Amino acid sequence: MGTPGLLLLALALLVARDAASRKCHLQGLWRNELGFNMIILALNTAGTFSGSYHTAVAAINKQILVSPLQGVQQHPSAKRHPTFSFTVQWQFSDSTTAFVGQCFVDHRGKETLETVWLLREEVLSHKDTWKATRVGTSIFTRIK
Repeated sequence: MGTPGLLLLALALLVARDAASRKCHLQGLWRNELGFNMIILALNTAGTFSGSYHTAVAAINKQILVSPLQGVQQHPSAKRHPTFSFTVQWQFSDSTTAFVGQCFVDHRGKETLETVWLLREEVLSHKDTWKATRVGTSIFTRIK
């Protein structure tokens, strides 16, 4: 391989190493594949955070309201691709959603939050428990 080839290889390795060393940060404005927006405020030193979630869809005929979220990130200063969890207390229905996920940075520096969620809605009797929990996935990308 000639000098231009070696320079190109060295540059590619440097860019890949730089992207791989970037840490993923939860704080900011995020949007998922359905167009739902989420704001995560600054994490404290213990890794806890708060924010708000605005969904565009509801299974009920009520006005959709911005809903508060509370969460925690595992080892906030030590990990490049941290795991986290948060709950959303819906302000327009009798349900709560718990999210767990991991934050990733790709080779171009694009941050994503890959999550799995459980939504539990209130049911009137124990015999209706079977239909009270929904499971899904969401991938959020950083807007700001």
